[in-house]
Amino acid sequence: MSDQWDLKILCMGAGYVGGPTMAVIAKMCPKVRVVVGDISQKQIDAWNTDVLPIYEPGLLDCVKESRGRNLFFSTDLDKEIDEADVIFISVNTPTKTQGIGAGAAANIKNCELCARHIAKIATSSKIVVEKSTVPVRTAEAIARILAANEKSDVTFQVLSNPEFLAEGTAMTDLMNPDRVLIGGPQTPAGLAAIETVAKVYATWIPRAQILTTNLWSSELSKLVANAFLAQRVSSINSISALCEATGADVSEISRAVGMDDRIGKRFLQPSVGFGGSCFQKDILNLVYLCETYGLQPCADYWRQVIQMNDFQKKRFSEKIVSSMFNTVTGKKITVLGYAFKADTGDVRETPAMFIVRDLLQENAKIHVYDPQVTREEMWLEMNYTCGVNHETNPRLDEHVVTATDPYEACKGSHAICIMTEWAEFKTYDYQKIYDAMEKPAFLFDGRLHLDHKALREIGFEVHAIGKPDPVKFPGSTIA
Repeated sequence: MSDQWDLKILCMGAGYVGGPTMAVIAKMCPKVRVVVGDISQKQIDAWNTDVLPIYEPGLLDCVKESRGRNLFFSTDLDKEIDEADVIFISVNTPTKTQGIGAGAAANIKNCELCARHIAKIATSSKIVVEKSTVPVRTAEAIARILAANEKSDVTFQVLSNPEFLAEGTAMTDLMNPDRVLIGGPQTPAGLAAIETVAKVYATWIPRAQILTTNLWSSELSKLVANAFLAQRVSSINSISALCEATGADVSEISRAVGMDDRIGKRFLQPSVGFGGSCFQKDILNLVYLCETYGLQPCADYWRQVIQMNDFQKKRFSEKIVSSMFNTVTGKKITVLGYAFKADTGDVRETPAMFIVRDLLQENAKIHVYDPQVTREEMWLEMNYTCGVNHETNPRLDEHVVTATDPYEACKGSHAICIMTEWAEFKTYDYQKIYDAMEKPAFLFDGRLHLDHKALREIGFEVHAIGKPDPVKFPGSTIA
């Protein structure tokens, strides 16, 4: 270490986790040199501008505070690996699409490539921190690769430091986390490495919130945390279906259940389904682990969480079609919101994508408006996840229009679908929107985001997740 810096950190991977995490470390630890490295020149170039490659409230200000002082973005991985004391691996670990474990197991190829690159370049000992969400015992594979390629006087300590960030609130989560988890070998060298990383976080996080465990507990904790959160979403969504069938109100159910302090209020908000890069991937990973260790009943239990999520999305699509006289062919349908949640531009596994796919199959004319999602991002994910592209659907540009103005998107529409809970959607002039729509004007609220009473008073026919159907149960809704 030079006299200028207390510690030098490199993060391999400039994505949703690595970028924000390193920006906060740099902000809170001005005596630590932090480098975010990636092989993508386009990605690194974007981090060096004021148009960052990801959207997260508060991220740009945080980056600008430290960039050029002790926060740097680089594609020169060889140089940065050699100079770093601590190397975080924060690369993508997608679900395998073919081979053994296809559709469930995580592909840790990128983690392995990072480990091999570190072993090849390093000329001094390093602490290697697994930041990516990975299957339990991935650290063992990384450690074996590093150990097999150790040079004389060069050793590696491998730790696990999973992230527990929620997109849209990532900066708050990083500044004031519920906990920081660091797992490592329970040896003198391993414990010393854990302490080195713990000291970084302890600059701004109370020691009581920095938990240390063995490697395997740390790796598995991330999968379990996401599985439990997704389970709650699927649980309340299953009840939303029952509410619609019986005339009960899911919001009233959630409030009654959530007041039980053994259950709590969080993650009891019904919706069209969960999305994002973590929940489905991590649950499928957990399913595969259970199957690998011969725990089939456990695997079946967790797979049901995914199946319920798929059911909820399909149910919403079917509700749109059935409510609109069993056909949407040729009808203009406006989709407000495409990101998987508000305050992020992330479209990975977004429920909106599956609704758009289903409406495309019904030959609807779809207009999409989202304040943060670009058309390029939308099509990349549609193609990757759903196989929807210009080859499979040559008239795609005719059937799906991306709008830059929400009022224009709604003009002449037969129906509006609320797919993301953007705050701005509550501020629109819905009387103006209603007047410009075809009648009857339908509104399908997949997020329970708007004032349904006010919308009905304007004239909308409102259908919402877990709410009594205004046609089937006319006396059970107000207005």
